[in-house]
Amino acid sequence: MLLATQADTEGWFGKLKNAHELTRRAIDSAQHNDAKETAATYQAAAALREVESGNRELARVEANVALKLALNRDVRAMAAPGPGPAGDTAGAEKLAAELDKRFPLDTLIQQYWLPTIRAAVALERKDPNRAVELLKVASTIELSGPTNLAIFLCPAYMRGEAYLMLHDGNRAAAEFQKFIDHRGLVANFPWGALSRLGLARAYALQGDTAKSQGSVSGFPHPLERRRSRHPHSHPGQGGVRQAAMTHQNLSVT
Repeated sequence: MLLATQADTEGWFGKLKNAHELTRRAIDSAQHNDAKETAATYQAAAALREVESGNRELARVEANVALKLALNRDVRAMAAPGPGPAGDTAGAEKLAAELDKRFPLDTLIQQYWLPTIRAAVALERKDPNRAVELLKVASTIELSGPTNLAIFLCPAYMRGEAYLMLHDGNRAAAEFQKFIDHRGLVANFPWGALSRLGLARAYALQGDTAKSQGSVSGFPHPLERRRSRHPHSHPGQGGVRQAAMTHQNLSVT
């Protein structure tokens, strides 16, 4: 677990190569101790980390490997959002259907993971209004812990992304602000770092350049790559701070 935790910390600071290696070591250690489900959980968490950092193909591979290692509830739920934003919407929908059928009375599945998975698919299809509608059911429990790992506020993150697509800076900022207000829940999961970029983009949509720049200042080692769902952004320009400040008005991101 310490290796997997350190992997997330490396991911938070943009050291994705280190994060990948530490995850591999964590998985090897778990498998050596005959803990396949634990290994699969680490692999699925890595898929979530990679897909939002811009590594679409690697995210899809890691999600598939996780599913081959174990098909328990948490692994299926965590692996499904990875294939969705990685372009495999059919695979994500299939996993969602399996979860729905297998766990019809599971609150976390029905009110947390299924809305998150389906919203990820909607965003990949450029349908933010559908994503917002799907995520309404998650609002009452989105501060809960859906796994035994520090993976929190997934619905809020997807909702923030949806509002960015809709060019609604005020609502987007409110969603990404949750990652700052609830830092104790977020811990070191890299989506917390990426939420700073989301917050910068939200402030930019509001026309507040100072807040936009301030929301990503002080990140000494920001995430190096970030695939954006927004058609005019430039994810390959080198980090949270650089991507957020490429244009003074930031409207393009």
